Amino acid sequence: MKALSAKLLATVNAAEARLQAIGEANAAEPALTGGWSRKQLLGHLIDSASNNHQRFVRAALSGALAFPAYDTDGWARLENAQEAAWGTLVALWANYNRYLAHVVSHLPADKLDVLIRIGPSDPVTLRFLAEDYLSHLQHHLRQIGLAGD
Repeated sequence: MKALSAKLLATVNAAEARLQAIGEANAAEPALTGGWSRKQLLGHLIDSASNNHQRFVRAALSGALAFPAYDTDGWARLENAQEAAWGTLVALWANYNRYLAHVVSHLPADKLDVLIRIGPSDPVTLRFLAEDYLSHLQHHLRQIGLAGD
């Protein structure tokens, strides 16, 4: 998990200044035709950090767990990241993920095969969930326009 943690930290460090450079006006524009804005995508990544933080720690402490499904559109609607300041979103995302990198680096090796079920999906291991978290984050950074991150 130390290597995964380092990759997460490197991704965040490489993206933070580039995200800030996007600016408030550009962040509010749709990132993809008919899709979410960069603000909404970053809000979604903050939700992902928050939800996965709980999953990582609770699974490592308790063993096999089931979590509710993530209502993507409901969270986006309720939180309304579109109206939040871009700088606030970037700072929260970057710092939350730095802390998550720290958490991931300290996940006990003997807990990485703990099974986690999210909503009706098939169970996955804690290791898979942590690795998939980074892939998910990188996917959305590419949608925001940070190619190669």
